[in-house]
Amino acid sequence: MSTIHVDDLCDPRLDAFARLTDHQLRSAFEREQSLMVVESPFAVGVALQEGLEPVAFLFDERHESSMAEALSGVRDEVPVFLAPRAVMSQLGGFKVTRGVMGAFRRPRERDVRDVVCGARRVAVLEGLVDATNVGALFRSAAALGVDAVLLDPTCADPESRRSTRVSMGTVLKVPWATFPSSGDEAWSAGGLGLLRQMGFHVVAMALEDGAVPLDDPSLQGHERLALVFGSEGWGISSQARAACDQAVVIPMAHGVDSLNVAASSAVAFWQLCR
Repeated sequence: MSTIHVDDLCDPRLDAFARLTDHQLRSAFEREQSLMVVESPFAVGVALQEGLEPVAFLFDERHESSMAEALSGVRDEVPVFLAPRAVMSQLGGFKVTRGVMGAFRRPRERDVRDVVCGARRVAVLEGLVDATNVGALFRSAAALGVDAVLLDPTCADPESRRSTRVSMGTVLKVPWATFPSSGDEAWSAGGLGLLRQMGFHVVAMALEDGAVPLDDPSLQGHERLALVFGSEGWGISSQARAACDQAVVIPMAHGVDSLNVAASSAVAFWQLCR
């Protein structure tokens, strides 16, 4: 392990950690060279366990010994930059990174068919633009038995710093893919149509008359089930709803009409993916 002590975040070798945005990390290089930054000791450990290729690390120097075991299999030429706590604290979000960051090559993009092959329960996300919600949903998906997550082209990047951190690294554990853009046509016609062709019963988590309660026994009878969750603002689009087989609703009390998508997805996963 090659350790390098730094005392200034202006060092250009730290650009990936201190200056480049998620978009720049993703698009400033060829796909095989694009990067993602993983934050916190736990998430960095997950990335290493899942076999991601590390490019560099940046640690609060107090973590040098505690991270040594996790980095034991890392190639000697991968630099580990060590900075004093005072320097690390200049990074926004220092407390949530826990002073541990790793830059990794992004995993290969996967095809929807490949991701859902063999899956029984999948989550489909439309228009989730908040990386925190995406990360929280992935964490619930991993914990509660979802086999795969599919995203429409407008969703936040699951491999962004915030999403990866909020998910506790589970975006690297749960298979996922993004539906290809359909140009002027709605993604849902082809995307949800494909799932139905593959034997999935596709349900929209939507507030509407005639929606089936989440605990309806008939839902458990489907061998393959896809749960569609809509955007934080307006829910599922009319085009996506039209491509679903039926609507499902979580019964509410005290006049509350709905839950945040991170909460509602966890409830749905618990009920239908066990």
